[in-house]
Amino acid sequence: MEHLDFLLAGALGLALAACSGFRVFVPLLAASLAYRTGYITPAPGFSWLGTWPAVAALGTATVAEILGYYIPVIDNVLDTITGPASFIAGTILMTSALPDMPPMLRWGLGILVGGGTAGIIQTGTSLLRAGSTATTAGLGNPVLATLENLLAIVGSVLGLLVPVLVAALAIGTVLWVLSRLRRWRQRRAARRQAHLASLGTTPG
Repeated sequence: MEHLDFLLAGALGLALAACSGFRVFVPLLAASLAYRTGYITPAPGFSWLGTWPAVAALGTATVAEILGYYIPVIDNVLDTITGPASFIAGTILMTSALPDMPPMLRWGLGILVGGGTAGIIQTGTSLLRAGSTATTAGLGNPVLATLENLLAIVGSVLGLLVPVLVAALAIGTVLWVLSRLRRWRQRRAARRQAHLASLGTTPG
């Protein structure tokens, strides 16, 4: 594979994997349609993703997932379920986009880059939803769900059209989420220290 082809394939996989951090099935459906129409070619072993049964199943799952996030309580349940699901989806999307590589290397990149990116972004959206639930009693969740839906849909389409740009935005998003998680953990540690100090104890 030429360097440019490898860059484009990797960017495509990363872009779609990042979108699965917002919605699991939207980028999978986008990839399925792209494979079905011949717009892109899947890696060996992933031709099933471009079949009509896969398109139908992913289309149904996409509609159910999008609508589910507008139902109170169900949205938080979905966050719990989609945590590991987004990691799996990100892994599949990244791995299926790298056709001309040794299988072990392809799967390694799929798990580390694709699954890792999807998992980090999904963690960030879950924390935002938890914060929205706590501060607005869930009233702000439909707004957040709409934003996530748009990011997943628009991001998936742009990921197929301009993968390098979306991949760069995905990397920036991952770095931002990681920085926010680090600050959140630091604040939790500081509050714990302050609480222990007020009790006259020291942490073990």
